[in-house]
Amino acid sequence: MLIASKRIPGGAGLAPVLVRRAATLELDWDTRQKSRFDAVDSQGRHVGVFLPRGGAVRGGDVLVAEDGSLIAVKAKAEPLLAVTVGARGAPLDLLRAAYHLGNRHVPLEVTPTRLQLEPDHVLAEMLQRMGLLVATVEAPFEPESGAYDAPPVTAHGHAPGQGHGHNHGHDHAHGRSHDHGHDHGHDHDHGHDHGHDPGHDHDVGHVHGPDCGHDHS
Repeated sequence: MLIASKRIPGGAGLAPVLVRRAATLELDWDTRQKSRFDAVDSQGRHVGVFLPRGGAVRGGDVLVAEDGSLIAVKAKAEPLLAVTVGARGAPLDLLRAAYHLGNRHVPLEVTPTRLQLEPDHVLAEMLQRMGLLVATVEAPFEPESGAYDAPPVTAHGHAPGQGHGHNHGHDHAHGRSHDHGHDHGHDHDHGHDHGHDPGHDHDVGHVHGPDCGHDHS
């Protein structure tokens, strides 16, 4: 059996031609949410997948086998309930449905125009009573991951390591970090923009008295 213990989400960083040439594994959601499973790839090889616990394999991910070969994962089409807004409904109806399904901890795929979930006649009746259209379809299932599994986003709207890296509350026009090693004898509010020249080095260790000549207006 060939062992695969590494997952590359979305095949990030791999040349597309390598992914196209790779063997494939077509897996349903029940299998892809497990960290340990066996499968047979498109080349007829028996593959044992051993991944860190807590994640899920998504369609488009690439597994790396112990021999260095790549295995591209495809999300297998499976029976699902597709929930959409009726002719007299409104997008808010879909939001309400997502809220109630979330309260029941139902694995749910969310798109701008519909929700998808695994078949459940009780939930289907509840959604129909809410005025939504519920149809049975065959489609790949990619439910939302938990919010705590998503990369954290800063107040600037990007994940750590992206964009600018400072975390203080003012903009430095000179574009360099500096260490305020001097001791001000008065309150120095850093809520303003520093417009001084890049050549002004603040790490000089001098001491300012109350009247230091800085204009803080």
